[in-house]
Amino acid sequence: MTTRAPTSVVLTDLFGHEAPEQVTLAWLLDRLGDRSFGIVLLLLALLGLLPGVSALAGALLAVPAAQMILARRGPVFPRRIAARQFETRRLARLVDRLVPVIRFMERYIRPRWATPFRATKRVVGGVVLLLAASLLAPVPLSNIPLALVIGLVAFAYLEEDGVLLSVALAVALVMLSIASVAAWEALSATGWVPGLL
Repeated sequence: MTTRAPTSVVLTDLFGHEAPEQVTLAWLLDRLGDRSFGIVLLLLALLGLLPGVSALAGALLAVPAAQMILARRGPVFPRRIAARQFETRRLARLVDRLVPVIRFMERYIRPRWATPFRATKRVVGGVVLLLAASLLAPVPLSNIPLALVIGLVAFAYLEEDGVLLSVALAVALVMLSIASVAAWEALSATGWVPGLL
């Protein structure tokens, strides 16, 4: 039985010396195999932390999230999106900062409290889709907590840790509730909907 490589190792190898200067989503998917959904969500969550591109990250996250809801085997992006290039050094710097944290977390996070695979994939996809939609809101710095929660959900799903996934989904639901109330209040201020109070 082949030992499952830790996520930290997979990410480190992904941007090794053989990586081109510009990478595309298609290039990434070709190298991720059976963990493509989890790692794509994690990488796009990292992209969502960057100022100025969180809306793009939210739009891109919607694609794999919708496909998870449909229980597809792996993420598939439209050709135009899959061919979009990202600077390898910029992504690699983010990964380099994240890998030590992941290595630390991998000491405690492991496959446990198994959840139904297909149902879990659909639930994760639905929650990530809602969080990704929230990333599109033009509220300064709101992308940071949202992207961090997406990353936590993605990592828990990736490591098949049902305990961490349950915690991450609970945090996500709290954040979505807060975002919904804030959006309702903003709309009520315009007179489009009645206020909550």
